[in-house]
Amino acid sequence: MRHVERLSAVAETVSRILAHGGGQLRLAAPLGLGKPNVLLNALYRAVVADPNQSLHIFTALSLARPAPKSDLERRFLGRFLDRHFGADYPDLDYAVARRDGTLPARVRVSEFYLQSGALLDNAQAQREYASLNYTHVARDLAGAGINVVVQLVARRVEDGRERLSLASNPDVTQDLIDEMASCGRPRPLVVGVVHPRLPFVANEAEVNADFFDLLLDDPACDHTLFALPREPVSAPEFALGLHASTLVRDGGTLQIGIGALSDAVVHALLLRQRDNAAYREALAAVGGAHPLTEAVGGLSTFERGLYGASEMVMDGFMHLARGGVLKRRVFDDFAIEQALAEGAIGETLKTGDVERLYASGALPGLIHGPELARLMRCGLLPEGCTIDGDQVQLPDGATVPCDLREMSARAALGRAMTGRRLRDGRYLRGAFYLGSVEFYRWLSELDGDDFDGVSMTRVSDINQLYGGRETLDALQRRDGRFFNTCMMATALGAAVSDALEDGRVVSGVGGQYNFVAMAHALRDGRSVLLLRACRGSADGARSSIRWNYGHTTIPRHLRDVFVTEYGVADLRGKSDEDCVKAMLAVSDARFVDGLVAQAKAAGKLAAGFAVPEAWRRNTPEFLSAALAPLRKRGLFDAFPFGTDFTPVELQLAGALQWLKQRGARRGGRITLLLSALRNGTPRVEEAAALERMGLDSPQTLAEKWQRRLVLTGLRR
Repeated sequence: MRHVERLSAVAETVSRILAHGGGQLRLAAPLGLGKPNVLLNALYRAVVADPNQSLHIFTALSLARPAPKSDLERRFLGRFLDRHFGADYPDLDYAVARRDGTLPARVRVSEFYLQSGALLDNAQAQREYASLNYTHVARDLAGAGINVVVQLVARRVEDGRERLSLASNPDVTQDLIDEMASCGRPRPLVVGVVHPRLPFVANEAEVNADFFDLLLDDPACDHTLFALPREPVSAPEFALGLHASTLVRDGGTLQIGIGALSDAVVHALLLRQRDNAAYREALAAVGGAHPLTEAVGGLSTFERGLYGASEMVMDGFMHLARGGVLKRRVFDDFAIEQALAEGAIGETLKTGDVERLYASGALPGLIHGPELARLMRCGLLPEGCTIDGDQVQLPDGATVPCDLREMSARAALGRAMTGRRLRDGRYLRGAFYLGSVEFYRWLSELDGDDFDGVSMTRVSDINQLYGGRETLDALQRRDGRFFNTCMMATALGAAVSDALEDGRVVSGVGGQYNFVAMAHALRDGRSVLLLRACRGSADGARSSIRWNYGHTTIPRHLRDVFVTEYGVADLRGKSDEDCVKAMLAVSDARFVDGLVAQAKAAGKLAAGFAVPEAWRRNTPEFLSAALAPLRKRGLFDAFPFGTDFTPVELQLAGALQWLKQRGARRGGRITLLLSALRNGTPRVEEAAALERMGLDSPQTLAEKWQRRLVLTGLRR
């Protein structure tokens, strides 16, 4: 029996970890938010200072604040970063050193998922990247000689009782420890670090104190949590969200990721719920529903609601819960869940449900001790019931015969059950959470049924159907719609999501393959991959739908559904020719003829094939015009869920983005130079923007030139 050792100082904890590592620390830390930054930084500094120590960190998604690449970016980002992340947020020292190329040879960092795009040109990070499915991480780390695991922990004290939770990251930690034990590997030193601002999540994320060997509670570890800034959503992305939302069936299951495309899907689902007439109007404006909608999705409001089963829990689920969309609860009792799926009962029990439950086998013939515990756990009977001979004694003094084979006994049970609400149901399950400041506040303020309905669990559970409860998982995840994003797709249905054809990694596979495979394994599941049909600005636009590409994340034999801003491509079970046509129909019109020529050259389209005229309207201009009247009515605001920027910062962000795009090409730089020469005198309405950039009273030649550039951007 282990006993946790409680520590109150970072320095002492570092000493204990170094002593345990014996000069060779092989340390595992969670993905994303669950890293104890303060402790990791102290360990890193101790190792760097001692030539007899080495450190190998195994982790993923080492979050880092944006690093300005120019003086203009520094002027814009500096004040925002301090406000958004807090002046007390500790960047990870090893991540900063890796970014700057100063990571010592005695320190290695291996990650299976990288912060998207941030390390594309970092040779050290690229060499140390490990391409793993999320569900295989624990298995593969178990053989890597891990001797220390560190984890951020949330704590609550209620009526003098301490409760601990892995909170943001129960994803891999428990699986790793179990996997090492099953392989006969020595148990690592497990170190929990209490963070008072980490939102507490109960249920599967809760652990006993003896789960840890060391539990650190030091006020020095209290700091602002890393929060993601909320992104804008463009007209094409809103159109994509509308198309994707039609594939979601009421009473089904939802998995979504993060970013503008996912925000667009969430926005469309909320519009479908709150203003169904406007939703249908907007959908018609961008091309209408695909025939697949009738077979697998819908356009109506959500009466039964959706269940969230997603590796990542983020802002979108918060908005869907608030909007009355995320409300279908699932229960870890197969018979009860089956009765719910068949519509035999609802979450609130009514007269006659006892007979339906008995007929379906959800109620036993005889109530004995374990069955009574089950009935109370599910909410069919109140807590505090006991068995007294051949009767169940209820807390209010009423009795129910134990022999339910008699109709009179079932009638008595029915009287006790009617009006009761099923309990211990979950409306949202995930493996890790990460989001905005508002999202963390929402999690922290959940209470009652809303709090009990959220669960964070192992990635081995949420990302696949293995583990001994496959039948129940499949039933709970009925009508699963697993939305993921990709960078590119081929006309034959392969997806490119994590890396470039030269091998450089943009992000990682994560759980994308898991959810694609699960969609094919479930009888009524569908994998939906989202991508913009076109990337880049007008003068440098490139099609995201390619004939072929030198890297694949999801192979074409797993092709299912793709959605772009121009519609839905249903590829499941289709011939290559039909897949090519479906993908061309959702491509940007500027690139269709080239793709058709390549398909004909490969023999995948008939020589006489002609592009339908309807495909010629697939342009950004068409979408902008289609949504313009609805945007004027406030239905498609660029920041549908709010923004972390001030109005002046939004104005500057657009100007700086324009300057960056124009300066990327030689011709653009020349035009920019000429324009800046003409923009030296500020206007009254530009004063606030210049003050925000610290360029209201430029002193040096460089500052005067920067002001001209900013003014040029503002005026464009």
